[in-house]
Order: sequence, then C-alpha cells, then structure tokens
Amino acid sequence: MMPDGSAAPPTAPPGVGHLRGDRSFPAAAREALGDSQLRRNIGNATGTIRAKRAAVVAEVADWEELREAGRALKADTMARLPELLVQLEANVTAAGGTVHWARDANDANAIVTDIVRATGSDEVVKVKSMATQEIGLNEALADAGIAAIETDLAELIVQLGDDAPSHILVPAIHRNRAEIRDIFLRGMADVDPELTDEPRRLAMAARAHLRAKFLTARVGVSGANFAVADTGTLSVVESEGNGRMCLTLPDTLVTVMGIEKIVPTWRDLEVFLQLLPRSSTGERMNPYTSMWTGVHPGDGPQDVHLVLLDNGRTAALADEIGRQALHCIRCSACLNVCPVYERTGGHAYGSVYPGPIGAILSPQLTGIEDNASLPFASSLCGACYDACPVKINIPEVLVHLRARHVEERRRLRSVPGPEAVAMAAAAWVMAEPTRYAAAQRAARAGRLLARGTPRRIRALPPPLSAWTAARNAPAPPTETFREWWARTRGDGEARS
Repeated sequence: MMPDGSAAPPTAPPGVGHLRGDRSFPAAAREALGDSQLRRNIGNATGTIRAKRAAVVAEVADWEELREAGRALKADTMARLPELLVQLEANVTAAGGTVHWARDANDANAIVTDIVRATGSDEVVKVKSMATQEIGLNEALADAGIAAIETDLAELIVQLGDDAPSHILVPAIHRNRAEIRDIFLRGMADVDPELTDEPRRLAMAARAHLRAKFLTARVGVSGANFAVADTGTLSVVESEGNGRMCLTLPDTLVTVMGIEKIVPTWRDLEVFLQLLPRSSTGERMNPYTSMWTGVHPGDGPQDVHLVLLDNGRTAALADEIGRQALHCIRCSACLNVCPVYERTGGHAYGSVYPGPIGAILSPQLTGIEDNASLPFASSLCGACYDACPVKINIPEVLVHLRARHVEERRRLRSVPGPEAVAMAAAAWVMAEPTRYAAAQRAARAGRLLARGTPRRIRALPPPLSAWTAARNAPAPPTETFREWWARTRGDGEARS
C-alpha cells in the first residue's frame, strides 16, 4: 500500500522479518514430535481453551450470524482498504498524532528506532504486538542500544527464556509452570530465590519486576487489535492490565499496526468486540479494552505515532482467494482445534504466525516459494474453518496456495519433477476404462507388502517411501469394485 492510499502492484517487495524458518516444516515438525513434554504442555493448554470457548460461544444465540457479519465486514474493508487507510491517516493526524507508512520490516524498524532515539531514551515498554515480533523490532532496537521490555506475562517468559513465541494468544504455551519458575530465577535479578512454581507466586514476581519498568519508561510501543477509520481511534484488548500501563504512563507512544487491522466505523467494531474475546480467551469480554484517539493535553502520551505496516500484505491483497488471510483478527481459535499444531507446536512453522492461519498468511507475506512447505502442513480436516470467528476458509486457501506452488515449480523446471510425472501417468491410466481396470487388478500385488492387524502397508521402496515415511496405507482389497459389481449384480462389468 502506497502512502497516497493507492494499491502498490502485486510485485511489491515480499515481507521480511520473523516470517521464515531456517528449516522446512516437515524437518522442524519431526524434531518437535520427539518432544513428549512439549506435546503434553500444548495438549493440556489447547484442551482447556477449547472448553472455555465452547461454553461462552454456546451462550450466544446468534453466533453464526455474528460470524457472517464479521466475514462480510472484513471482505468489504479489504475491498476499500486504500480509501479507508487515507481516512484513518487524516483522522489520526487531525487528532494530533503522526502517521508513518512502512513498506516493509526494515522501514518500520528504522521509523520506530528514530522516534525512540529522538526522545533520548534507551528503554521502551511493549504491549500486545505481533506486528513488532513479525518485523523483529526488539532486535533492531537492541542493535541501536535500546532495550525493549515485554510486559505481557507470556511474552516476558519468552523474552527472559531467550525463546520464541509458539502461539498467537499464549506465546509461552509450550512451557509449564516449573519451567517458568526456572526462567524467572535465571532472568530476573530482583526475584526471590525461594520462588515456587505456584501460579500466584509466579504472577506476583512478574508484577513486581514490571512495575519498576512501567514507572520509569518514557516510551511505550504497542500493537493494535483494531483501528477505526472514521475517528482515528486505536484499540488494544488484553487481560492483564499491562496494556493500560503502557498506553497511559509514557510520554511517547508508538503503535505498529498491519494495514489490515482497520475497521470502517465504531458500529463495525461492535461486532468484532463480541467475536474476539469469546474466540480467543473464552471470555464474554476482555478485562481491559483500551482506546485512544490522538493527543489530549495533560492526559496520557503527548507524542503519539502510528506506523502502518505493509510487509507483504499488499501482495496478499492482490490474490482474490488468498486475501482471506488478511481477515484474521488474531484470536488463535484455529490453532486450538488444529490436530497438526497440537502435535508439533508453533516453532515448527518457522514464523511468528504459527498454526493454520500461519500456514496461509506467512507464505503470502514472503512469497510462496520462501515458505513452500507451510500450505502442506495440514490434514485439510476443516476444523479451523469451523472455529474461525470471521469464517476464513482456511482449507480453501491452503489448496489454492498448494496449486500456486505447483504451478510455480512447473514454470521454473525445465524437466518435469517426479510429482508431475506421477500425475501425468495417473491421468493417462484413468482416461481409459480398460487401462484403469488393469491398474486396479495390478494393485492387488500390494497385499504382499501388508503387515499386522489390521493389515497395513507400512513401508514402500523409493520413491514411494516418501509416502509411507509419514503414514500407513491400507492393504488393497481382494477384489476391485468392478469385480464385486459383476459378481453381485450379474450385469457384467461395472461401467465408468
């Protein structure tokens, strides 16, 4: 998206930052599957969140109508994104704020760093921002000699543990309380050495550690759950109160927001503030919903900045099917129902956006070929689609991105790959009934490879070993459908 509000061409620069892993998903997932403690931690946490969500969603008689309203509002917003962003900029500026446009992560990091330097501060407190994780802001600030202090409890755990987030809503979901105690003892200089792993004691230790930071910080950095175009209002919803401290106490406030987080009006915000808390934390409403509009003399930050981040979003917007990923309100409901995520955790995805939404968002931000394995990190069971509060058809987008990857490989290859050869052979066999019937009869030989009860083919020779390395295949039946039809109906061989 360009500063004048016009859409940049589809060839806009790909997103940079924490959107790519150094390994493919299959390689990273294989390692994660060997960590039984990780699976237990994630399984327990996602199971608890699913149960809470189901209870509060069941209370809403018109939940499906709310979902459809959310979907329609997001679709309309994406169709009018340029004009809405211009409107937002005008209203933020009129309220005393300053708006910056960042083409990618490098631009955004430079903008924020310059703002902090201008204050003379060497420390910032941060709240609620996956966008800053996406662009690697903490590392950029550290390179400039500026310390970024995470104030969300889970983010603090991740930061002190020199770790990476593994969940959109609960970044430290892969940690249990004994591990958190050890992290606090190592990372907090002022912590009680007799600290136990009782949740209340852990929360009290974090509160005491952060309070000094809140009271001395001159600069706050936040994300935004929503921005209201017609008033220039920004909003953050959270559960701990740290957001309220970061948003009101510092003299300077910098908000980094993806351009897709905008909503047209206050009335539209009403829909999302019903959908988000129920789908994320399993609550009827968030304990803290903070909203601010520009600068108010003598009240709150007196220097307010908004950084509008593209970082690959314009390219995603150009894809009529893939742009659904930009509808995401970061609730994490899709992660909590995904059988793949529950077994591998978030780190295997290599991006700050894990799970089903990450599998369709990250490849579009970076370019498909930079994250080619992620659209295949799914069983296509559809649980994510059923859970999504704005009805993003994640399975549809996954299949679409897989097709884009295949077409791109076909375009780049001078010689067809094994998959293309196999598909061409299958098409030739299935194009003629006699060939197809012969292939079915020949497949019965696979019964010789089946083992166990029930009988399964557990190992095949290369190149088919790539299939059985991750799954078993059922033994072929003793007779084909055509043979069964002829034997039971007596009408001759079944026709295609």
